[in-house]
Formats: sequence, C-alpha cells, structure tokens
Amino acid sequence: MLDVTNITGGYGKEPVVKDVSFHVHKGEVLGILGPNGSGKSTLIKIISGILPKIRGSITIDGQDASLYSQKEFARKVAVLPQLHAHAFSHSVLETVSLGRYPHQSGIFSSWSDEDEQAVTEALTLTAITRYKDTLIDLLSGGEQQRVFVAQALAQEAPILLLDEPTNHLDIAHQQQLLDTIRRQAVDKGLTVISVFHDINLAAMYCDRLLLMDEGRIAKIGFPQDVIIEASIQSVYKARVRTQPHPELPKPQITLLPDMKQEKLSFTVNREDFTTSSEYVVLHAGGPLKTLSSAVHNPGLGWYRTFINRHVDLNYNCDDVKVEMASYLEQQGFSGADTVGMMTAVATEHVEIGEYNGEFGTVLIAVTAGIGNAVDVSEALTRDREQRIGTINTWVIVNGELPDEAFIQAMITATEAKTKALQTEEVKDPLTGTIATGTSTDSLLVAATQQGEHLPYAGPITPLGKLIGHGVYDCTVRAIREYKKAKGWIN
Repeated sequence: MLDVTNITGGYGKEPVVKDVSFHVHKGEVLGILGPNGSGKSTLIKIISGILPKIRGSITIDGQDASLYSQKEFARKVAVLPQLHAHAFSHSVLETVSLGRYPHQSGIFSSWSDEDEQAVTEALTLTAITRYKDTLIDLLSGGEQQRVFVAQALAQEAPILLLDEPTNHLDIAHQQQLLDTIRRQAVDKGLTVISVFHDINLAAMYCDRLLLMDEGRIAKIGFPQDVIIEASIQSVYKARVRTQPHPELPKPQITLLPDMKQEKLSFTVNREDFTTSSEYVVLHAGGPLKTLSSAVHNPGLGWYRTFINRHVDLNYNCDDVKVEMASYLEQQGFSGADTVGMMTAVATEHVEIGEYNGEFGTVLIAVTAGIGNAVDVSEALTRDREQRIGTINTWVIVNGELPDEAFIQAMITATEAKTKALQTEEVKDPLTGTIATGTSTDSLLVAATQQGEHLPYAGPITPLGKLIGHGVYDCTVRAIREYKKAKGWIN
C-alpha cells in the first residue's frame, strides 16, 4: 500500500530523518514511537509532502507519490497534523465537510449523497454530532482534536497519517478515538500510520511499531518485539519495566523513577497479628507487595491489611466478592487496602510462627481444617460440590522479592502443606487416599520489599528453606488443633 525507501529529509541542509525505510500493508496500523526530537513528526510531514525529502522514495499503490496531483494525493492520503491553524471560525459541520474537497470536481461541483453520508458517519464515529452547528473556536482543545480527526475520516482516503491523534483527549475519548480508528482499519481496510507519545496506547492499538532514535529506525516489528526494556531504556534514557496487558497479548510499560523516594522503614512481626473469633488480621506498618488467591483483592498488588475471616460451614452467597467487600466496609476495613480470605475453621485456632534466617524473618499463618480434604490426583472421580475452603496459608517475608520469587514461594509453600497432610495421614474421605489439600484452599505470599534482595524461593534456597519449614510446621500444628477441637485426638 505504502512504501518508504531510504527517506532522508527535514527542515534544512542538515537532515532530521536519515535513511528510513518501511512498508505498510492495507488494513495495517503502524505506530511511530521515539523521544522528542527523534524525527517522528518530521517523517509524517515528509510522507505527506509538507516537507521535502533530500533523497529516497515514497510509493503509494505502486506509483511515486510525487507524480500525484494535489487532489489525487488527497484522495489517497488524509493527514491529521499535530497542530491545527484555522484562520476562519467555521462551524464543526463546515470544518468536517472540508474533508470532502478532494472528491469535488469542477467549479460548480455539487454536494452529493456520498459526501453527506461520509460527513455524517465521521461526525458519528468521533461522537461530535451534537456540536455540528457550534463554532470550532468555542470548543475545548480535545473537542477540536476530534473535529479534525472527523475531517480526516470524512476524506475517505485509504491511507491515514496521524500525528499524535490523542493530543488533548481524556482517557475515555482516547479509547473511543483509537477504537474507532482501529475499527476503520479492520472493517474498511484503512491503512494507518500514527505518531504516538504514549507507548502503552501504541502497543495496544498498533499491529507494528517503528521506534525512532535520532532520525533513524532503532527497531521495527510487532509490539512485543519493540517494547523491550533494554530498547526503551536505550532510546528514551528512562528506566522502565514491561509487563503484559491484563486482557490483550500486548506489552505495557511502567516508568521507574530514578529519584529516591522516602520509604517508610518497617518489618512485620508476630505482634502485628490480631486474632478473634471473627477473623485473623495482620496490620502491617507499610504496604506489602502481595500475590494471592484471596476472595477480595486477589492477584498481584500492594496492601497493608490482611484478613482471614471466619464464616459458617454452610456459608452460601450468590456473589461472594460483593458480599466480602460489603463485610469489610461494615467492619471498618479499607476495601482498596485490604486482602480478604474466608475460612470455615475457627480462627482462634490459627497457628502463627516467626522463623529467623540470616537474611531476616519469615512469618507464617495457617488455619487448617480437613473435613473436606481432597486428593487432587483423584479429583476427576469426585462429584461432590465444593465447600468453603479450610486451609488458608499466609507467607510474609521481611525482604525484597522479584516477581518470579513470589511464584517460587507459592510452589514451596504448597509442597510443604502437602507434606504436612501426608505426615498427619489426612485422607480424602471419598477415595481413601492421602489428601493433597482441601477443595478451596487459599494462599498468600507478601513481602515488605525492604532489606536483603532474595532472588529465589525454591526449596533449597535460604528463603525457600524457611518457607518450607515454617509452612510445614504451622500446618501440622494447625491440623492437630483441628483434630483436638473435633475430639479426634487428645
């Protein structure tokens, strides 16, 4: 659709864009990234003919772009520049209608049904129909931006060049606009080349990315091939961390500040736990980085308060998450700052241990009941409905863990729990085999992210040894307390 070959050019004798080559297919969205001054906008201006090229070629549909007349080029390429200058105060409808100019012919050309349909659709797609009779000067910067995007869409050119189309837009309108552009690329085969400042937006909405550095291509490819920590840090001179988008197979970045932020220095101790018949609560002196399978605030996050709530054995609720959130609010806990679990075990029987290592301490808290024990290897043969979980395990680390160590800690803790069930000869009542857990066990690993860096938490690492020993010890003691409460042992 569009070929750029060895393009060099800029504003004067000293080129800003240097030897840039790429190809964009029909229906593809290509995002151009790079720091300020890297040549992103200059490249768009050279492709659109606003700035001259020193050398190289631009081919559209197999023909050199310079061979098209001005109107022919406008029927092929629509351009949304970064800054808009309007000498006259037109209405929104008049401004958008200017996008149909390339399709007019002759001095007395008439307004066609096709023109009307294109303008109406562009107004609808950009959600500005209600402003159609408003003077553009009376609109906010974000509203004006949407008007000019509508003008470009009304042009109905197969190639759309955009220079920071989300300028001045709030996040809702950014999403709506980019959803619209993406849909046009998919549904109508529109070819889009767009400059972005926001790396995360570019990664989400673009098929490929072109990363520029000092006028040259530093990297080009799929988002996952371009949004790499080393590449972004090298080009932008900024510390970043990449992670996957929660819903899309696209990378996202988080900026890591270089400035030293004052941290509240704290450690978690046995005294930070409170136990009652209602719940077990840990109030930490600062936020802990947490990974859990909790009911409330599961997954990865930062939290200060942790609650293991006792519920009746026959607890039943249509929406457990909503009920749990309501309960926490009634009890005076911050929903945003609290991780919440449930257990049918009497919370007074929680076993809490503090285990010391050379690097610091690990605290373990376990509530354990074995009335609904399950052998996971035989689970396919079971048809009994699951009941509320009974073995909840907390692992609290006074140390700094990378993400992979959190996962390793969960594996180590699970292995230790399973060993404790074997030691206590806990059996699945339906199969008669040694149980590996209960039907809805929950696990939490949290770390202060202060003190010694602990890169691994496997079973033979310093941290893993403490976790394995502590979880085994507390689980065995918790099971025995459960058996005593049931009168199974003295």
